[in-house]
Amino acid sequence: MSELYHECGIAAVYHLPNRDPSPLAPMGDPEKTSQLISRLLLDIQNRGQLAAGMTTFNPGRNQLIDTHKDVGTVTEVFQLNHQQTFNSLMKKYEGPAAIGHVRYATCGKDDRSYAQPFERHHIQKSKWFAFGFNGQLANYQELCKEILTESDFHLARETDTEILMHLISQELSKENPAELFDMLTTLSKRLDGAYNIVFLDALGNMFVSRDPVGLRPLCYAFDGSLFAAASESVALANMGFEAEQIKSLAPGCAIVIQDGELKIREYAKPTQKAHCFFEWIYFANVCSTLDDQSVYITRKRLGEELAEQETVPIDEDTIVVPVPDTAKAAADSMAYTLRVPCLEGLIRNRYIGRTFIEGANRKDKVRAKYTPLPEVLEGKRVLLVEDTIVRSTTMKALISQLKERGRAKEVHVRVACPPIIAPCFYGIDMSTINELFAPKFLNGGEMSPEVEEAMAEAIGADTLKYLPKASIARAVGLPGSSLCQACIDTTYPTESGRQLYQIAVENSLNDNGEEAHRTYDVTLSSSPVRS
Repeated sequence: MSELYHECGIAAVYHLPNRDPSPLAPMGDPEKTSQLISRLLLDIQNRGQLAAGMTTFNPGRNQLIDTHKDVGTVTEVFQLNHQQTFNSLMKKYEGPAAIGHVRYATCGKDDRSYAQPFERHHIQKSKWFAFGFNGQLANYQELCKEILTESDFHLARETDTEILMHLISQELSKENPAELFDMLTTLSKRLDGAYNIVFLDALGNMFVSRDPVGLRPLCYAFDGSLFAAASESVALANMGFEAEQIKSLAPGCAIVIQDGELKIREYAKPTQKAHCFFEWIYFANVCSTLDDQSVYITRKRLGEELAEQETVPIDEDTIVVPVPDTAKAAADSMAYTLRVPCLEGLIRNRYIGRTFIEGANRKDKVRAKYTPLPEVLEGKRVLLVEDTIVRSTTMKALISQLKERGRAKEVHVRVACPPIIAPCFYGIDMSTINELFAPKFLNGGEMSPEVEEAMAEAIGADTLKYLPKASIARAVGLPGSSLCQACIDTTYPTESGRQLYQIAVENSLNDNGEEAHRTYDVTLSSSPVRS
């Protein structure tokens, strides 16, 4: 599914003094701890390929904290394919602590100034800091307006990350600034949405925090003197941490390292947990475990759910084909349950760059990105398994390619997710109702065979089937009440999310065919739906 993107991922490493040395850390030299950040970021590259960066702390250099970032992949930004350049970069930025970030933008421009971490210089060390941010503030416009009411305040970028930088700066600039835990408590009362943060200042203080709703995942681990955190567990596992050492940070909690001492504490009482279910079915690496639930096992269960509702006749010409790559676990499981072959009838070209295909039309993009194999597909009844359908433009072109180039006899689309009927305001780049495929067919009603038939006809499939909503909680292994499923049931876990949805509904009804603005570009405080 190439139509849907996540916003970003975060990571952090710290050498804790006065503890037993960790075999996972650079041997004998705490100053080299920062070089681990590129490894962590590489393993969460799936969360953002637009930009990458790191900030490191070293009390022995003039730039106590210093930031390296740019547009590009982790490999490009950190010069991982050029050993000498990479070593020079690591030497320049070495230190006992570092934070890192990978970015895909749901807001803001595609240039270096929007890459993270953001660094704020100050002559006072406690006010000189950098941070990285994973998520999206649903009340961004409201906070923006609030900040700009002060005549001497200015926002240089159109991004909620800068809003967060201003809010942190304001807290640190108070006459008696609060402790880091208390600062997070104060911020939580002003922020609405998803906001996982890694923070590092010029005193060497660090915090890693997860928002009180827990929309986005955040994992951490200790081994002797080494502390590390990342958006996904796979990054920590690949660094060498044992499974029992890797834990998910609870919603509303933070890890603070100050004066070399580490503390974990709740900074805001969660009133509701709402883990984004999309993390398990699409975004996260299949090797990750998030909030104690395996991504792979979730996708395997989704495939079993698809198999249980299959009605197409199964014969020797029936095969299951996944849309690469994230649908593979579900497709394998579905095929195993149905006792039919699961074959890679679609091969994804992993070397087609984002820029190369940007200017092409949708059919050309699909032709460049996916190659159907007629030797696998010709004359076959294909059960095509996909994670989800968002806008349907890629799926239409894909089905056409399977039939024209692959010479498949039939293509039956099976979606390991319920229909997407509402926007996301918490870090996924779908913000308007009218850009979505399903709502125009459902018209506020429930799925039915007639609706599925109309949808299938619209994308050129022989049949189309989605999973029911109840499948998600069963597959993830968590109660539906602890999941954010707003995009499939319109139940948003935060107040600003609910307000933005009402704006989105109003915009969809007033759509005059012009290009729609993202819903969160509307200022909540000026909206007629605000109470």
